[in-house]
Amino acid sequence: MSETDVKPALTPGVRLGPLSFVWRPWLVLVTLVLAAATFLVFCLSISVGDFPIGLSRVMATLVGRGEQVDEFVIMDLRMPRALAGLVVGIALGVSGAITQSVARNPLASPDILGITGGASAVAVFSVTVSGGTAAAVIDSIGLSAAALAGGLCTGLLVYFLAWRRGVDGFRLILIGISVSAVTQAITTWLLVSADIRDVARAQAWLVGSLENRSWDQVWVAFWCSLGLLVVVAAAAFQFKPLHLGDDIAAGLGVRFGRVRAVLLLCAVLLAAVAVSSAGPVPFVALVAPQVAMRLTRRPTPPLIASGLFGALLLIGADLTARAVLPNNLPVGVVTAAIGGPFLVYLLVRANLKNPK
Repeated sequence: MSETDVKPALTPGVRLGPLSFVWRPWLVLVTLVLAAATFLVFCLSISVGDFPIGLSRVMATLVGRGEQVDEFVIMDLRMPRALAGLVVGIALGVSGAITQSVARNPLASPDILGITGGASAVAVFSVTVSGGTAAAVIDSIGLSAAALAGGLCTGLLVYFLAWRRGVDGFRLILIGISVSAVTQAITTWLLVSADIRDVARAQAWLVGSLENRSWDQVWVAFWCSLGLLVVVAAAAFQFKPLHLGDDIAAGLGVRFGRVRAVLLLCAVLLAAVAVSSAGPVPFVALVAPQVAMRLTRRPTPPLIASGLFGALLLIGADLTARAVLPNNLPVGVVTAAIGGPFLVYLLVRANLKNPK
């Protein structure tokens, strides 16, 4: 048999109208398993509480066949918290997948780039500072909107400071770490100089929690995240050639500067929406894309699987904090306990891969 007789294995493709994509059975299988696991943990989160409800009764209530008391407990008391965990987890997972893919660095999450730090600084300012024009403006728009604006402004600041005829991943991370340090210093200064009662309110928000979520807050986060995810899905097809490098992507006709800017803006807004809804829940945006990438065996974080694992991680952490750990801890404490060792693992792995 000659070398010309050996043909490389071709991956089958699928075309749906103007769209075409490569059929990857393992990626689809892992995504479906993650979706099923997320739905199971979502139902468990609803069933656990001072008034336990079995999974069969939860399912009956979700399809409109539950008893009246179950409908009141589930739909009025527990559903907003579980849905907030679902929406915020997906937003953080997709945001982390985008930033890590654009920067080509596993450490490039909204936490590291200072986006959540900027949102936290503005939120703490709105809680601790009273009087003056700035405080009046923030009081009129609310705490969540103030955090959203803070995260967006910080993300844009990092992007423009990192821009040098393009965005280099290493420079983006260095500037993000610097901006994050500045925002943390501002937050600390605000807490030190504020009234002790305002400090207690700010600290409760800074930990990150899903407690006492309302339907209004859930709907705002849901519609904002849904609109951003539609934009991300539309831009994702043009983003795939960027993994091959800027020169090859330009040769394929991809305007990578515009695609990068749109995706980074969506990532910043998704992170800001998440922070404004649940506070700065740490490490979800860092851990979810990396775990999803390893589960799917892909070279870059997959968007859908990252979002699903982010939701699974956040709802599971909230369930653990309520049902397993004492004192009903905020969910941010559990995600920090998970994400801290994972960050050390990534750093050790990077050092072993690049020893010099």
